[in-house]
Amino acid sequence: MALESLANLHRIGQLKSEPRDGPEFERLLKMAKTRLLDAQLKNLSSEGRFNSAYSAAHAAALAALRWHGYRSENRFTVFQCLAHTINWPPHKWRVLDAAHQKRNLAEYEGYWDIEESAIVELCELLPQLIAATEKLKSTT
Repeated sequence: MALESLANLHRIGQLKSEPRDGPEFERLLKMAKTRLLDAQLKNLSSEGRFNSAYSAAHAAALAALRWHGYRSENRFTVFQCLAHTINWPPHKWRVLDAAHQKRNLAEYEGYWDIEESAIVELCELLPQLIAATEKLKSTT
C-alpha cells in the first residue's frame, strides 16, 4: 500500500521518480544527525536552533523518500510522505508540518514566533525519525 501511494503521488505529479542513490541517502542522514546536534546547542539563538532542527527533519524525511526512488520539490510533500516511506502516523509527521508552517512564516514573511517547546518537540522527535529512516537500509 505504501509503495502504491507513492506511485499515485508520482502519477499526479507530486513526486518525481529518480533512482535510489546510496551515497546521497547516507549524506542526507549525516546531515540530519549533524543538524540535530546543532539544534541542541544551548548557546545558539532560538532561530538558529529551530532552523537546525527543521533542516534535520527535512534531510531525514528526504532521505526516506529518496530511498524509495522519489524526490519532491515541495517540502510539505516530503513530510507528508513519511506516512508511506517509514509508516509514520499522522500525529508525528504533523509536528514536522507545523514546523514547516512556522519556517515559511519566518522565511517568507519575516514573522518569527517560535516557542522553545516547538524546538524541544522537534529535537525529541528527530532521533525517532532518523532511526526509522536508517532502518530502511535493512530492507534492501
